[in-house]
Amino acid sequence: MAPVRSRLLVALAALICVALTVPALAPARAAKVNAKRAPAKKAGATTCANENLVPTAKNLPQIKAAILCLNNRDRAAKGLPALKENAKLAKAAIAHSSDMVENRYFAHDAPDGSHSWDRAKRAGYMRPGQGWMVGENIAWGTDVNATPAEIHQMWMNSAPHRANILRRSFKEIGIGVVIGNPQVSPADAGATFTADFGVRR
Repeated sequence: MAPVRSRLLVALAALICVALTVPALAPARAAKVNAKRAPAKKAGATTCANENLVPTAKNLPQIKAAILCLNNRDRAAKGLPALKENAKLAKAAIAHSSDMVENRYFAHDAPDGSHSWDRAKRAGYMRPGQGWMVGENIAWGTDVNATPAEIHQMWMNSAPHRANILRRSFKEIGIGVVIGNPQVSPADAGATFTADFGVRR
């Protein structure tokens, strides 16, 4: 049997917004990554369990745990505190990944006009009168290019994505990974990732 060639189909976008009472939106940036990319693992970096696992419907908890581990590994290397999982941010992240796959778009802004902070608010993350800041990284990939190590390395190779991961003020994270992609056929190929970062004051 001839080897199956992996299709490299990966896209990224990052967003951050801050609010004391009204959100301020920084422009989202998106880029497609081609076959010449940095290796998925830095020399001497601590290995995270399942970082090279290809996402399937049965292993999404392990995929999410690996993304969290990789984020916190790189934060620790910079002397930053670890991000803690937040169920409300995870609810918002899963909803956005699912919506992108189901409605075939790749953006922070949903077709209904809602933004990352709207999703976090709907999920109950913000409270009236409370200051907050949220950031969002999104990505999708197919085959071996959808492993946590590949997705995380591409985020780290992009300034706005890296800034969200390494932002000292962020304390919490919600990770949403779903099987499928928003832009190519077959639509059930690969996986789509949303990482929502946050802090409440």
